[in-house]
Amino acid sequence: MSITAESMRFDLQSGQTKCISEDIKSNAMTVGKYSIVNPSEGNPLPETHRLTTRVTSPYGNNHHHGNLVETGNFAFTAAEAGDYTACFWAPDHKPPATVTIDFDWRYGLHAKDWSNVAKKGQIEGMELELKKLYDTVLSIHDEMFYLREREVEMQELNRSTNTKMAGLSFLSLMICLSVAGLQLWHLKTFFQRKKLL
Repeated sequence: MSITAESMRFDLQSGQTKCISEDIKSNAMTVGKYSIVNPSEGNPLPETHRLTTRVTSPYGNNHHHGNLVETGNFAFTAAEAGDYTACFWAPDHKPPATVTIDFDWRYGLHAKDWSNVAKKGQIEGMELELKKLYDTVLSIHDEMFYLREREVEMQELNRSTNTKMAGLSFLSLMICLSVAGLQLWHLKTFFQRKKLL
């Protein structure tokens, strides 16, 4: 769905990688933020608590890269539809350390910051709700057209597959009949040479 939000907390061992992917349609706004949870409140983060992050599109285009960071944000509009992947790497340390990461990934309707919309425009609560509903309707409308396009693609694929299967079936039938005819011809000539016919 194009109006989803993904917020999570997970642990990552040093020297390990964790990748998370989401199916995002094209032209959907996407925002994300991540941060390392401090294991000892009030103290600075240890040197072992750093991350390298990368967010890539289905075709391998980079949308965000962070090298040995504690926190980061990314925002982009999806240029192509498909699985976008966010990968986190923790550097290898001896002794091994566990890094806890807070990760919030939003796209579609939930990627918009509604509180800032209300502050900027000084609009009433009802107007804000109407804008949310309007955006929800637009999002559902776009999703319906997206699903229709996917349905047309699937129907074309089904037609193409059926045509190819019919052609292959006809070809295999012709080969079987040809082989049967060759066998009959061979037996007939064999028996005629042996003067059994």
